[in-house]
Amino acid sequence: MTTPAPTSVTSTPEPAASARVAAPRGSVVGDLGEVARDFWTYRELLYQITLRDIRIRYKQAVMGFGWAIFMPAMIVLAGLLIKVAMANFAGKPLQLSDVASLVVKALPWAFFVGAIGFAAASLLSNISLVTKVYLPREVFPVAATIAQAFDTSISAVVVAIALPFLGVSLSWSILWVPVLALLLFLFTAAVGLFLSCANLFFRDVKYIVQVLLTFGIFFTPVLFDASMVGPTGSRLVMLNPLSPFLEGLRLCVIHGHNLLEPLTLVGANGQAILAWTPWYLGYGLLWSVGGLLASSLMFHRLEFLFAESI
Repeated sequence: MTTPAPTSVTSTPEPAASARVAAPRGSVVGDLGEVARDFWTYRELLYQITLRDIRIRYKQAVMGFGWAIFMPAMIVLAGLLIKVAMANFAGKPLQLSDVASLVVKALPWAFFVGAIGFAAASLLSNISLVTKVYLPREVFPVAATIAQAFDTSISAVVVAIALPFLGVSLSWSILWVPVLALLLFLFTAAVGLFLSCANLFFRDVKYIVQVLLTFGIFFTPVLFDASMVGPTGSRLVMLNPLSPFLEGLRLCVIHGHNLLEPLTLVGANGQAILAWTPWYLGYGLLWSVGGLLASSLMFHRLEFLFAESI
């Protein structure tokens, strides 16, 4: 009796994560298009990871949603202490508009600090997924940024309620707020992508980030207005990529200024100080969109090395 030869079943295994990611790279436009397609394909995963990050923050938390306003509140209190001391030294009363400006600018700064703190460590805190499962690793820092945006939206409601009590009346210039908020989000996501990638290859990046976030508030117009440091100092302060967003929010919300129009102030010594120019808006747009494209491209082309670096 002749035994029939066994039938062989040939299966095509799923390419390994490193093999898929390490494929030859194409053009810049092609790589950016691949990033966009990956985000769309894995949009449900991005939603789930964002939801997980939000739940982790508030799970068994004593303060609950109070944590969303804790950081901005601490910035406002610290800034008020400094402003009261400066007002007393100058012999001038503290204006409600100064308090309102501090409240408005504390919110985006708290968002940036919180988002970068979580995004920079997002890859290392998800080692098992990064090394064993194929997925676009960009979802981790982006999810951390979105989760922080959720916190900030809670704080924004509190700020919106408090502003009328600080003497702020709304005008049509408030329509600039969503534009500035979007640009700030894109810029923060860009920085988060860059730092999360760098933190894998250089483990001291997290310490550099801590130092920059701790002392960065003194080089960013949060506790002060850019125009307070004079004509030259104002231009230098506005070179900070965050400055156009913070100063733009202050001017459009507190002072009802149209950001498409320049604004010049007169200093204490009679010098003209350029407080705002539409070019600052373009400068912020360049950092936001250009930075996001550049950091996405860098992240995408280096992610095949992530598993080796962890």
